[in-house]
Amino acid sequence: MSTELVSSVGSVGLVEERVSSHPLSPLTASEITNTSALVQSLYPKGTSLQYKSITLQEPAKSQLVPYLDAEYSGVILPSIERRAFVSYYIRNTDKLHEAIVNLSRRRVESNVRLGPNIHGPGDAEEILLVEKIALQDEGVKGEIAKLQLPEGTAVISDPWIYGSDGVDDEQRMYQCFLYMRDPRNPSNLDSNHYAFPLTISPVVDTVAMKVIRIDLLPTGMDHSTKEPRPFRIPPPSEYDPEHQQLRSDLKPLSVVQPQGASFKVTQVGETGRVLEWQKWFVRIGFNQREGMVLYDVRYDGRSIFYRMSLSDMVIPYADPRHPFHKKAAFDLGDAGAGVMANNLKLGCDCLGSIHYLDAVLNTEKGEPWHMKNVVCIHEQDSGIGWKHTNYRTGKAAIVRNRELVVQSIITVANYEYIMAFIFNQAGEIKYEVRATGIVSTQPIDEGVQVPWGTVVHPGVLAAHHQHIFSLRVDPAIDGHNNRLIYEEAHPMPRSDFNPHGVGYTVDETLIEKSAGLDLDVDRNRTFKVQNHAVRNPINGKPVAYKIHAPPFQKLLADPDSFHFKRAEFANHNIYVTKYRDGELYAGGKYTNQSRGGDGVRSWASRNEDVTDTDLVLFIQFGLQHATRIEDFPVMPCEIIHVAFKPANFFEKNPALDVPPSSQEVNRSTLLEAEGHHQGSVEAKVGQKGEVCCSSKL
Repeated sequence: MSTELVSSVGSVGLVEERVSSHPLSPLTASEITNTSALVQSLYPKGTSLQYKSITLQEPAKSQLVPYLDAEYSGVILPSIERRAFVSYYIRNTDKLHEAIVNLSRRRVESNVRLGPNIHGPGDAEEILLVEKIALQDEGVKGEIAKLQLPEGTAVISDPWIYGSDGVDDEQRMYQCFLYMRDPRNPSNLDSNHYAFPLTISPVVDTVAMKVIRIDLLPTGMDHSTKEPRPFRIPPPSEYDPEHQQLRSDLKPLSVVQPQGASFKVTQVGETGRVLEWQKWFVRIGFNQREGMVLYDVRYDGRSIFYRMSLSDMVIPYADPRHPFHKKAAFDLGDAGAGVMANNLKLGCDCLGSIHYLDAVLNTEKGEPWHMKNVVCIHEQDSGIGWKHTNYRTGKAAIVRNRELVVQSIITVANYEYIMAFIFNQAGEIKYEVRATGIVSTQPIDEGVQVPWGTVVHPGVLAAHHQHIFSLRVDPAIDGHNNRLIYEEAHPMPRSDFNPHGVGYTVDETLIEKSAGLDLDVDRNRTFKVQNHAVRNPINGKPVAYKIHAPPFQKLLADPDSFHFKRAEFANHNIYVTKYRDGELYAGGKYTNQSRGGDGVRSWASRNEDVTDTDLVLFIQFGLQHATRIEDFPVMPCEIIHVAFKPANFFEKNPALDVPPSSQEVNRSTLLEAEGHHQGSVEAKVGQKGEVCCSSKL
């Protein structure tokens, strides 16, 4: 690793900023332009740079906390300089650099070339170029010719990040998997090419930008491969509604808010947004890697979380054969949730009264890239929030559970992930992921069945795989000195006090050191973040938020495997670490062909004190996707979520003041008019103290 420090840079034709930016606002278009110009000025004229990321370098937390508190209190704000983080290559080389640009002072503060086995993510322009190189290679064309495909057949290349196995994988590469569109209808650009996987897999070197190897894929029950042979074309399997006989008995269900939405979005500068809804206050950011980021989350003026974002994810596949054994997609680190975000459509991705947020990221040339509608904000009804019926009188008190959804959708080649922060009126937050899209497919011989996947179409295998996500949560429960505890329910031993053996207690355990921790369903182990110094005025317990994380099967790869070494977050339900600036990504900053050693497992191994201090949580959740034929040609959504619920944070149910549900407001259609009244018996005390019982039917 080499380091170059640049104290100042002369005039390079920078663009003037028209509006001052909040310290947490994403970079503006002009800031991106100025950043790339300042970095470019370090090199001789004509040097071509390939920018992987130009994003906000978040200020140190020691600066931001007093700034946010002052801002919320309405007092004079301290000054914080704006900085940009830059990751870039000198084009057509393996020279990956990081730079920090001080935008306030208009100078490059640091410029570092990174060492071996550290590779930058893919980008849209590069992936399209790799597709073209793979399909134009003469060797690849020769292998395709052996398939004797019909004239006019369109062959498709899906470039995958190469992965790691320690075998000649030091250079940065892509593994391309080839498919074809339905040859009976080759002009249909939306044809499902995943129904036609081919046995040819070119490997592209990203420095030379050429095919360096052509792998042939195993299609039987072992590691053996066969030379391409005339391809037997199966029927198509299309997902597009144009190819379906659609149902005709589904009546419209409209989400209508005649008075508009109940939330408010305030623009702060060019790119900053503040969201307010039902006592919630949230600042929303957006960047290349994480996509949505929430900052300074407060409820009714009380701080709860300093920062929340999806930190990482890994999708390891079950097929042990070359080259499938390297398939372990780190979609955020290998590409980025921001750059893969969809342009959301009104009436499709979000329903009701919708507010969209745009984003500005960078192209590989260092130019601003304006992305429309990458986040949608809307309210939804989520059933009953709370209810009680006095069965003696028949009177019911009932409140609907209104939720606020902040949602983004990403497409990663074949897969879609619908990601949402969901707030409710009872002080709760959910982070929800819905997985859909198309399973990754590969060819398989007719009549063959294998235990590491499912045949979903003639000649098409969908390998089993896991989806493991890591949500980074920086808590601020009434302040930044917090602790992590877990509660467990234990049966009382039989005794004179518990003669029937039915009693049980809920006991609390303090986590004193940074560590990886797991759920225990049999003991109902539940983790809580507490502020031990702030007590509930009713019961004297520390104010807290509890974490409801679903149990999931941890990473199945062997502990000595590259999958395990790289996915540092995937072997525990929760990691707790002591806060350090810059430790944002559970799998490490650079996951492309990574080796491990710079992620959350490594940070937790420092064995630091995390009691009543500034701590960070990495919460894992996931899916074991044992594929099924119903997942093809497009899979129904699989839904998982993590919930954060107040625990002794309030003095009572915080949703008591929500207006009750009523027909006047909801305007439901009556299908049955008959009500239900349960009979009861009550006792009344007379003047002389006598008790009389009467029945009410």
